[in-house]
Amino acid sequence: MTTSRKIVSAGVLALLAAAIAGCSTSGGSSGGGSGSAPSGVEGAWLDAKGTGLSTFTNGSFQTVATDTGQKLSDGTYILTGANSVQINGTSLIRQSPISFNCLLISANQLNCTSGTNQQFTLTRRSA
Repeated sequence: MTTSRKIVSAGVLALLAAAIAGCSTSGGSSGGGSGSAPSGVEGAWLDAKGTGLSTFTNGSFQTVATDTGQKLSDGTYILTGANSVQINGTSLIRQSPISFNCLLISANQLNCTSGTNQQFTLTRRSA
């Protein structure tokens, strides 16, 4: 039980972090480039333990367990600054609300803090 809760918490945090990163990319380059580094939080992000994969797309996020594909959380994200994102959603395992604030530290790293002051890092997953 404890391990399952830790995995779920990590997955939820990962999703939120990813959502925040997606918001920070708006206002990036306007030209279409090929093969350059991704910008913003749009895309897929992996938590530090590799247990949760969060995907951020058009203001929505979803986190799934990497081992089973089980959906762990979902919700929305908004850009609150040039490199900051606010994520709100629901932990589907706990059936409770979740919230995170994240900072896009680099194109591939998102540092997040949950509403309960848990800190975690998400790393962009290569395509």
